[in-house]
Amino acid sequence: MSGRTYIQRFRLRKDAVPSAREHVRSILTLWLLGELADDAESIVSELAANAVVHAKGIGEFFEVGLRRRDGVLIVEVSDSFQWWMPEKVDADPDGIDGRGLVIVEGLSDKWGVRPREAGKTVWAHLATNRGGAAC
Repeated sequence: MSGRTYIQRFRLRKDAVPSAREHVRSILTLWLLGELADDAESIVSELAANAVVHAKGIGEFFEVGLRRRDGVLIVEVSDSFQWWMPEKVDADPDGIDGRGLVIVEGLSDKWGVRPREAGKTVWAHLATNRGGAAC
C-alpha cells in the first residue's frame, strides 16, 4: 500500500524520546514494515534527542512523521528551532556526542533538512525493499 502518512506530536522532553521510538515501531508493524523498525527507531531516536537538546526552550513539541510513498519510508522529525540547521560533522573520537547525524546517514538511503515556516524538519529515506535499489 502506498501513500500512507502518520504524524504524531510529542512533548519536547527527554522522556518523550523512548515514546517516539515505540510509536515508530507500532506504526511500522501496523503498516507491515516491521523489517524497517530497527533502523527507523534508531533514526527517530537520534533526531528526537537532537530536538530535545537543541530546541529546548523554543517550543513545547516536536513531531514525528512517517510517510510511505513510492517504495520509500520517509521518517521526519520536526521542531520549531529555526536558528540552527543540523549538519553532519566529524565527531571528536574521545567525545560522547556528535555522532547522531553520522548514524542517521549510515542507516538511511539519504537524509536532509528543510526549513519550515517556524523551525525545521530533518528527514531520512529508507527503501521499503532494502534489498532493492536505493532511492
